[in-house]
Amino acid sequence: MTKPSDTSGGGCPVMHGALTESGDTVMAWWPKALNLDILHQHDTKTNPMGEDFDYREEVKSLDFEAVKEDMRALLKDSQEWWPADWGHYGGLMIRLAWHSAGSYRLADGRGGAGGGNIRFAPLNSWPDNASLDKARRLLWPLKKKYGNKLSWADLIVLSGTIAYEDMGLKTFGFSFGREDIWHPEKDVYWGAEKEWLAPSDERYGDVGKPDTMENPLAAVQMGLIYVNPEGVNGTPDPLKTAQHIRETFSRMAMNDEETAALTAGGHTVGKAHGNGDAETLGAEPEAAGLEDQGMGWSNANQNGLASKAVTSGIEGAWTAEPTKFDMGFFEMLFGHEWELRKSPAGAQQWEPVDIKEEDKPLDASDPTKRRNPMMTDADMAMKMDPGFNAICQKFMADPKYFEETFARAWFKLTHRDMGPNQRYIGPDAPKEDLIWQDPVPAGSTGYDVEKAKEAIANSGLSLTELVTTAWDSARTFRGSDMRGGANGARIRLAPQKDWVANEPEQLAKVLAVYEGLSAETGASIADLIVLGGNLGVEQAAKAAGYDVTVPFAPGRGDASAEMTDEESFAPLEPNADGFRNFTKAEFVVTPEEMLLDRAQLMGLTAKEMTVLVGGMRVMGTNYGGTGHGVFTDKPGALSTDFFVNLTDMANKWEPASKSTYNINDRATGETKWTATRVDLVFGSNSVLRAYAEVYAQDDNGAKFVNDFVAAWTKVMNADRYDLA
Repeated sequence: MTKPSDTSGGGCPVMHGALTESGDTVMAWWPKALNLDILHQHDTKTNPMGEDFDYREEVKSLDFEAVKEDMRALLKDSQEWWPADWGHYGGLMIRLAWHSAGSYRLADGRGGAGGGNIRFAPLNSWPDNASLDKARRLLWPLKKKYGNKLSWADLIVLSGTIAYEDMGLKTFGFSFGREDIWHPEKDVYWGAEKEWLAPSDERYGDVGKPDTMENPLAAVQMGLIYVNPEGVNGTPDPLKTAQHIRETFSRMAMNDEETAALTAGGHTVGKAHGNGDAETLGAEPEAAGLEDQGMGWSNANQNGLASKAVTSGIEGAWTAEPTKFDMGFFEMLFGHEWELRKSPAGAQQWEPVDIKEEDKPLDASDPTKRRNPMMTDADMAMKMDPGFNAICQKFMADPKYFEETFARAWFKLTHRDMGPNQRYIGPDAPKEDLIWQDPVPAGSTGYDVEKAKEAIANSGLSLTELVTTAWDSARTFRGSDMRGGANGARIRLAPQKDWVANEPEQLAKVLAVYEGLSAETGASIADLIVLGGNLGVEQAAKAAGYDVTVPFAPGRGDASAEMTDEESFAPLEPNADGFRNFTKAEFVVTPEEMLLDRAQLMGLTAKEMTVLVGGMRVMGTNYGGTGHGVFTDKPGALSTDFFVNLTDMANKWEPASKSTYNINDRATGETKWTATRVDLVFGSNSVLRAYAEVYAQDDNGAKFVNDFVAAWTKVMNADRYDLA
């Protein structure tokens, strides 16, 4: 047995590396093991506020006007330790809000401003987020003052919005309600690169074809929010950059007009920083010393001057008046010819061939001096790409239209992951329904629920049809951006009605029945779908010997095709659903990894995932009616048989193909059942097996049914924000 360290001789009293990321972990020893960490993050143990704290209720008591007034004062209160450009922190706060929100991507809904994830690694130390640690420290007095009533996530986005207002933009609105997280999000895949700003080639099939970027990624390189401002892989070429901009912004849910508006509006104010030697900067926040107190990129050469800051390496303002929201970006970009030059920090940037001294912006620190403006490769793309050029011409011809388009695009950028507008809080929250919010009309609550339930029971629909239709409708929910779910019954609309995972032929049959019942009972189709699923679960529980009532709350509405952006719903299509033993194709990642991903997006814990898989199997709800994982002689009964037979050592498990297994009687060799990787992982993974053994116990039949009903109800009501 190893002896404890001898601290009397200066030995370390703890295991070296055990308390840092460099220490060995279970996953380091067995890297192919299924990592359940994403289902355990953000639990109550990490939250210092306690289980009874409800931020979305707390923020409603905030003095909204006082916060905004304090923010306006802060913007113009330049601090000696981090001086403001032209005495105004607007550009810095806009960049903070932008980069917090801009990590959002449509493919999986992850990233974005919700949660304030930019406070933690890796985002807090990305090269593209350099010096945003200073912006957060500047905001600390407001966070300290308003405390629990104002989250970091809300404060960060608010800072950029108020900055725009203070510089002359009529914004579209603002909503509070973003709840803070308390440690880094482990579920977000930022790319496979092992170093910052590695060549883009690593995340593209062909970097010359932007649409070959690996999903679900959106940014072109590790450590960037959007595209490289110097050009593709740092090589200036505005036409190539334009194609990458188009792809990247579309993956962040923006069309070409929104993209052009955001580019122009974002660069109408503020400046880029590269007036110095980037090699002299200190380490990023996560690598900085204790004495730096969480701040990074120290600049010994700044000497208290805003104009000496180094961030991206590109140096200069885009407009003649960088603290005003106006048409200056277009006037500068289209009013001059541009040529490539190097910034003082050595970055590639575009500068005007010829410009009058009086048309140049003032130095950020010294109002007696003027400096050359600059444009990034992305800015030049707005001029040189025919499509973006045409949009910019339209904006220049109608400044009011540009301002309105930008204001709406900024609102979308900063609110995209908040979900529908019924989740909005505060006096400035707009009431208008926007298609990207996936609006759903209010549903009826005045019909007779029991009569509707009886009508479903007499409709001739099978238990499998009832349960699978409800599940397929609800499983689209993504807690990452509050999209999807059963409310709205979009499963009956394109594109969902045609998804392979939804078994379109069976779905059409079920929906035809529900359409008739909706007219007969007054219930929405969305309510009937969920009510039917609940009925199926109750029937399965009864077949197992348990009388239960699955909780049901009426009030779901039926969305129309006009309320549905088909293109933006395409990424919600399930490529795999381990709960129904469905895999659309063979992927690089394993089916069990895809099960974890779906469970995490749905907001499920490891226990809830386990109980749902076991229950769905014995109810016979597999995709296509396959028998894989249906470890029971009485399918349709909500029994514990899946877990009992999975853990029964009278059985032997043998591979039958690359992805399927036979479960044979150990004594006779007879094949009793078949299984997939998703089924057997609940016996092979030590954590999942621990859960499975709980439900395999003789005394936990009732617990299993009750736990299943609770997890099922959670899934069915995940998007019922009106019930919160």
